[in-house]
Amino acid sequence: MSRLQSKFDVLRKSERKALIPFLTAGDPNPDFTVPMMHAMVKAGVDIIELGVPFSDPMADGPVIQRASERALAKGMNLSKVLDMVREFRSVDTETPVVLMGYLNPIECMGYKTFVSRAQSVGVDGILTVDMPPEEAGDLIRLFDGAEIDPIFLLAPNSTQERMEKVSAVGRGFIYYVSLKGVTGASNLDLADVSRKMEQISSTTNLPVAVGFGVNSPQTAAAIGGLADAVVIGSALIKLIESDLDQPVDALREKIAGTLMLMRTAMDS
Repeated sequence: MSRLQSKFDVLRKSERKALIPFLTAGDPNPDFTVPMMHAMVKAGVDIIELGVPFSDPMADGPVIQRASERALAKGMNLSKVLDMVREFRSVDTETPVVLMGYLNPIECMGYKTFVSRAQSVGVDGILTVDMPPEEAGDLIRLFDGAEIDPIFLLAPNSTQERMEKVSAVGRGFIYYVSLKGVTGASNLDLADVSRKMEQISSTTNLPVAVGFGVNSPQTAAAIGGLADAVVIGSALIKLIESDLDQPVDALREKIAGTLMLMRTAMDS
């Protein structure tokens, strides 16, 4: 049983929903990331989504694009992201870690090399934004052998056929993009999310995580009432960007405090 499946089983039995923060690896600097991951766990998160910086992040809004730019300027790449997971795993062997990024860095490293290294350092899931399930067969076969969960996206305009396809080939969980557009968008319509959750849930047995537009404890609690997991991304990156010169300890406390508020709201 994968760490992701085990985590969702435990949460389901305790009638809790997963809190999943997104962090761009290497932003604002490489030394910040692994201690921040540990601080997130202490703040009550259940799964960590670690963004792999990329020069052309087409699905990301300006906030996360700038985070990628800062990380790349500090010399971050996919190999160093995997090293960060290894360092995290030297202390924490339980919290699932999902890498989220784009296909190009994986192709540059080579599918077999990437999957072998991801398995060896303890990566639990891979979400490749620009690889649809129809084109993911070679990677999925490698993931199967490495016991890594391939995670796919659904959107507000996803058809029933697309939902069935993602359900058939995906594992770990399904990531539902709650808004049309890029990350960091606003105007989240909870009624629309509710309707889509009903449709997705009737199609799959996989847990469903909702991201994009979750920027407050109140919204996190509302989404937690509809889905199995809540993803917090741009709201956390904005805390980093708001004062890039602030001491890293203060920044970690600020992000951890925000996550604690969201955890409390979701649990209540």
